[in-house]
This record gives sequence, C-alpha cells and structure tokens, in this order.
Amino acid sequence: MISYIFDLVRSCIDRIINIIFGLFFSKKHAITLQDSNIKYALRLIDKEIVSHDTRRFKFALPSPDHILGLPIGQHIYLSARIDGNLVVRPYTPVSSDDDKGFVDLVVKIYYKGVNPKFPDGGKMSQYLEGLRIGDTIDFRGPSGLLIYNGKGKFAIKPDKKSEPAIKTAKHLGMIAGGTGITPMLQMISAVMKDPEDKTVCHLLFANQTDKDILLRPELEELLATHPSRFKLWFTLDRAPEDWEYSQGFISEDMVRDHLPPPGDDTPHPHVRAASYDPVCLQPQPG
Repeated sequence: MISYIFDLVRSCIDRIINIIFGLFFSKKHAITLQDSNIKYALRLIDKEIVSHDTRRFKFALPSPDHILGLPIGQHIYLSARIDGNLVVRPYTPVSSDDDKGFVDLVVKIYYKGVNPKFPDGGKMSQYLEGLRIGDTIDFRGPSGLLIYNGKGKFAIKPDKKSEPAIKTAKHLGMIAGGTGITPMLQMISAVMKDPEDKTVCHLLFANQTDKDILLRPELEELLATHPSRFKLWFTLDRAPEDWEYSQGFISEDMVRDHLPPPGDDTPHPHVRAASYDPVCLQPQPG
C-alpha cells in the first residue's frame, strides 16, 4: 500500500515538473519573418526539376531550427533587381511552419518567346531559373488580409489597417487556375493535417493541358488520404481523349456540381471574387 502511494505521488510530481518545464523551458522555434517590412536574404540550397517548365526551389532559413513564420492564408514577396529595375512578385510556399530550416517554392517558369501575349516571359520566374546554388534572394512577409486559425475559423481584414473579423466555415469552395494553386494547397494541407479539423475542402482547378497541372501528385495524394474531407475536380482547355474530368472554362454548371453552395453568412466579396471571368483563368507571368 505504501509503495502504491509512493508511486502515485512520484507520478504526480513528474507530471507537475513536465508541465512547469513545458511552460517555462520549452524550446521555441526561431522565426525568420519577424518584421513584414524587412527583407531577409535567403540562400538557394536546392533546385528540383518538376517538369519542363516547373521548378521546386529550396531556400535555407537562418538556422536548422528556424521556421519561416508564415501563417496559413498569408504569402511572401520575392524581390530582386533585374535589368536595373526592382521586380517584386508574391508567392505562397508549398512548405509550412512544420518544416524547420528551409522553405520551398514551386514556380512555373514563363520563358521568353513562348507565349505571344507575354513575349518577354516572366521576369522573376526567369530570374529564379538563373539562380545558382548558394545565390540569395530577398524574402519579405508575411502579407495578406486572411489568416486561417484552424477548425474552420478565419480572421479576415477588409483592409490592412482594420481589425480582423472572425468568420467560420464548414465547407470551403476553392477555384484555382494554373499557378494560383499554391495558396489553395497551403490551406488544404493545413486542414488535412489536423484530424480534429472537420472542414471539408472542395477544389475546382483549371489548366490548359494535363501537363500544366501544377502539384497534381500532392493534390491526388491528399484526395486518396482524405476522401471524405477533400473533393477535387479538374478542367482543361485542351483535354486528352481519356480525360475523366471536365473540359473548357470554369462554368456555372461546374461550380454548381463541384463546389458547395454558398451559406447564408458567406461574405459577399468572396462570392463576387469567385464569379466567372475568363481573364482570371489566364496565367500571368511572374
């Protein structure tokens, strides 16, 4: 009996010590993006060829224990002086703050002379393509008016100076075209990582051809792993003969069939932003 009481007391003391240690001595990750107005030069440590015009760039954070410090729903800016001019472009990493020591960007390279609408191609994407291992580029952030706090809760600012309004959602309807998939993947991945987050994500993803579908393996893996919480549908401008999804611009029928209906409390700007506009589906060179 005495031995049992002793073990019980020792167990309680151990728990108290662990709680105190967790509160006061637990190691916090160092954050890279501490000030959104400051540029942080990060070094390229790896470049992976994803496809003929897509690359995965891996940049080292200041130490192996650093995280980027980017809330879900936010993005970063890359800036570089190109041909004598400062060029700034927004990007959403495909890595997250679960990853320490590095940040990954998946970028489509818009080459010069390929698209007649953009004969010069993308200034930033071509600049990134020309970076060598060990070169640096400036990151700045976090930036954005929306933060996902988990379990269907969003903090949304109408503008930079306003306080955020808290909105909740049980279903998220997302429309993406081309390289616009990266913010969606960031959100979907965050939801799926949390088994207690019951939010259902619906994605309608438009591309020109099946070879242009960015991050398709990652999306299909999420679909296979979380079929009840993630719904995925593609549409292509030019589809192959064995294509099992839709073809053509995103239409009212596609939205009705593959996205959740808007709730009574859906913010109107979100509905307007999702309205059909063929121009929005055309990739813009970065």
